[in-house]
Amino acid sequence: MIVMENVQKIYRMGEVDVAAVRDVSLQVDKGEFISIMGPSGSGKSTLMNIIGCLDVPTSGTYELDNIVVGRLNDNQLAEIRNKKIGFVFQTFNLLPREEALHNVELPMVYSDVPDKERKRIARQMLEAVGLADRAKHRPAEMSGGERQRVAIARALVNSPSILLADEPTGNLDSRTGEEIMEIFQKLNTDGITVVLVTHERYIASYSRRIVHLKDGLVEGDEEV
Repeated sequence: MIVMENVQKIYRMGEVDVAAVRDVSLQVDKGEFISIMGPSGSGKSTLMNIIGCLDVPTSGTYELDNIVVGRLNDNQLAEIRNKKIGFVFQTFNLLPREEALHNVELPMVYSDVPDKERKRIARQMLEAVGLADRAKHRPAEMSGGERQRVAIARALVNSPSILLADEPTGNLDSRTGEEIMEIFQKLNTDGITVVLVTHERYIASYSRRIVHLKDGLVEGDEEV
């Protein structure tokens, strides 16, 4: 599903070029659950942005489902993100004034899904993450774990083939974090490819494979 060959990402900082990702080659098969680990500044977020088609490599090649991402324009990148990728972030990224149901519906608005169908799918996804009874609640009326469940439900509504999670338990206590990781495990068992960024080994242990980054390079790749 994911094939990277000698990927580099270089940012221009004033007069200096900074390589955030250097010569990364990586393959992820359909149905895998992998964690990307590394200290701050190791290139984890940059690599995640490339995988998620939020950014493109400076050099090297990246193919997602046999599509060469570096050749796509902004509109094509947006279309791939909307159809193939679900995103879950540390800070949830929910609209504070909107009820859970509407937050979950949002990606489908941009996919021109009819209103009645949007609501049906959104309710189904909330039920899948155990929040059917919280559909009318706003984020401020929910716990951190519930908000992250809403974010996961939102990531699932367009039936993505890959789920990307950037420090999804970073703002949660350890017990709630474990509950969220169990949801990711179930989704993976159901066939969704999961790529997770974390700096915590016990969170990474929920995956089946851990890729270690350091200074923009792959330092290790181990089965769990």
